[in-house]
Amino acid sequence: MSETCANPLFLGWIKEWLDQAKERNSKGKTVYKKAYESMKACPLVFQHPSEALQLNGLGPKLCDRLTEKLTAHCAENGLPMPELPNNSNGKRQSDEGASESQPAKKPRKARPYVPALRSGPYALLLGLATLGENSSQGLTKAQLIERAEPYCDSSFTAPSDPGKFFTAWSSMKTLLQKDLVYEHGRPLKKYALTEEGWEVAKRIRKTLPENQTTLSFGNQPDTSGAQDPNKSGPGSHRQESNEDLEALLNPPINQGNDTDDTTVTPITLPPNSFTVQLVLDNREVRTQRDRDYISNELSKKGISAQVRALELGDAMWVAKFHDPKFLSQYGEEGDEVMLDYIVERKRLDDLLCSIKDGRFHEQKFRLHRSGMKNVIYLIEESAISYDLNCAIATKYQEMVASAIASTQVVNGYFVKKTKNLDDTIRYLARMTFLLRKMYTQDAAPDSQDRPPSHTLSLIPSRQLSSSQSYLNALTQLRAETPSVTYAVTFPTFAALASKSESLSLRDVFLKMLMCTRGVTGDKALEIQRRWPTPQAFIQAFEALDQKGKETMVSDRLSSAVGRKKVAKVLSKKIAEVWGEDG
Repeated sequence: MSETCANPLFLGWIKEWLDQAKERNSKGKTVYKKAYESMKACPLVFQHPSEALQLNGLGPKLCDRLTEKLTAHCAENGLPMPELPNNSNGKRQSDEGASESQPAKKPRKARPYVPALRSGPYALLLGLATLGENSSQGLTKAQLIERAEPYCDSSFTAPSDPGKFFTAWSSMKTLLQKDLVYEHGRPLKKYALTEEGWEVAKRIRKTLPENQTTLSFGNQPDTSGAQDPNKSGPGSHRQESNEDLEALLNPPINQGNDTDDTTVTPITLPPNSFTVQLVLDNREVRTQRDRDYISNELSKKGISAQVRALELGDAMWVAKFHDPKFLSQYGEEGDEVMLDYIVERKRLDDLLCSIKDGRFHEQKFRLHRSGMKNVIYLIEESAISYDLNCAIATKYQEMVASAIASTQVVNGYFVKKTKNLDDTIRYLARMTFLLRKMYTQDAAPDSQDRPPSHTLSLIPSRQLSSSQSYLNALTQLRAETPSVTYAVTFPTFAALASKSESLSLRDVFLKMLMCTRGVTGDKALEIQRRWPTPQAFIQAFEALDQKGKETMVSDRLSSAVGRKKVAKVLSKKIAEVWGEDG
């Protein structure tokens, strides 16, 4: 702690709360940061925390917490508790003269948040309170709903009124905004109570009927939610079954780095439990005024396509379950599981633009990181009008031909050329019928007599700690049984493929490298293998003279093969970005 701080004890406690708020990504971190800076800059020595009210950023609530901490500290160390000073109202002396002339308004005390009995927030807070108060873990949406349902009169999955769209789960947004709950985790979000949330949950507990007070409430050493088998009460049988399910779906995972192999237990899905559904990105339109053309034309061909915002690709196929709650028995969200097929659609003019601005390589890199086995690069051969001379037009044609060849040979993607949008629609319809025949038994009237040719297995989301663990699991499972399609749920895939989700340092470093023109995904991966972090990369440059900096990357990657090799010109460009002082 800073030696210049007049109140190191108080400052240390505020720093502790600030660090906790940062770990939880809580909105309270702004409050604690302001209080920390004020306390650190204050030259006055405070005998009692209530004297800190005069500082900017420290209110009555925070001072009360400091008082509680100081009381516990004094009791633990056998020290006398400082007496409350008479003038502890925290007002500056300069303000007293002005306040004597007219009585100050009594500040209105903020009412503590109390959710309505058996409402959505009421049930969610009680469900989250089954975790230990000091636990760093959380509950997934499915786990939380299962624990909260006994304490709510409304449904968490279906609106109470057919004319409305809100369910009991919609109140989670309110709890997040009030900083009573925080969310964390990837690919599957988990929820836990903040300190303020625990205060509200404890107040709710006092109002629980006697027959519901057996709720395991924040006193468990683990996060499984299991109860003592000798105790009985609402939800005890439910939580015992949760423990069994947890043991089945959540075997021990290696806690090493992301490159370690991860053992997962896939779940085979019955082929008669789902149908194959085509999903289109809502940005795939004919024109701005004719946005429904593709889905309408597919409907005429017997394909009812879902249109939504996709994190990756322009079209994909999912296994949509007949029973919307089928996946909830495995602790999963939604009713859709990804199939191993994704389409990236490009018009010829769009392909040319993406090559020139670098999006082409970035999109292929993201497709590679998605783990999809069958990537279809669909190119619509629309006519391009060249206003430039013949030499430039020929150059553009060569660029497109080279890009298509590299997509096939280097990336291993299937390239499909179509004449126009209508031809693309016909191809998507044929692919949908083919996938239904491959994975389900409802593709044709006589298909009940023959089983589908492909098996679909689900990788449980809770067994995945990161996108790298997902890729490791896919590699291992596909090597063991190549004939089986291994997939995750649609929400999990969307989280893994999202640009906006929290990235690992490795992913951020790769993105930083690819900002330099000419550094493709392959080259960035090779650089990252040699220098794992940005710090290691910069330190390697700092150890060399100017000439050594310019050739460092090309020399170290001289043994790389093909597209992974870095030329001296590009090496110099990288050195200008990463090797310059300041």
